[in-house]
Amino acid sequence: MARDAAATEAKSLNQSLGHRSRARDAEYIAATEILEAANGGTSDVRREPVAWSGRTTGGEQATIDVRFLATVEESSGTSFGDPGNSAGQATRCYRYRLELYRYTSFEEIDCPTVATPPVPTAAPIPTLPDDAHDRLTAALRTATPDTLAGRVRAAFPEKHVTVDTTIHENALVAAVGVPAERDCLLLVRTPGGAIETPGYDRIWLEPGEMGCRTGLYVSPPR
Repeated sequence: MARDAAATEAKSLNQSLGHRSRARDAEYIAATEILEAANGGTSDVRREPVAWSGRTTGGEQATIDVRFLATVEESSGTSFGDPGNSAGQATRCYRYRLELYRYTSFEEIDCPTVATPPVPTAAPIPTLPDDAHDRLTAALRTATPDTLAGRVRAAFPEKHVTVDTTIHENALVAAVGVPAERDCLLLVRTPGGAIETPGYDRIWLEPGEMGCRTGLYVSPPR
């Protein structure tokens, strides 16, 4: 029963890792999606990432080895034909392979002789700053057509943030974002001075689409 519980949890983890749509390194995935325990009924299964390498980006592949330690409690059964079971433990290991825009695959492997595996840590994912709306609003309020690009770039010096600006029918338009995360802020200063947030279909931020550009407002896809 313990071996079956470990195998069931391994399959469940494969399903939860699922289809990968973001570039992530293996350690980040191990820290945020694997470091947890799964409990159910009379069994307890602990997950331990024991090795990881690579990342899900471009043609690369992330590989994560996970050890499942299952413990089954003794059960006396019921009066309805369940004979119960004795207590038991089992350890099984599986290797998960993750690729961008593909479903995760897994296979059972021999467990490594790692008594105490290292604990994975998750480096922060690049995102727009929390005050992005305030920064961009301030830049647009003080900008002129000639200074628009420079003011917006100065408001967002972070290297991972992209900036796109344009003038459209006397309105100042700016889009700032983190393309890999489909993170985008689009603001417009109208000729009358109002700051507006145009709506757009977020599917246009997906790879192969327009991305975080002023075209989301100036020339949206049809």
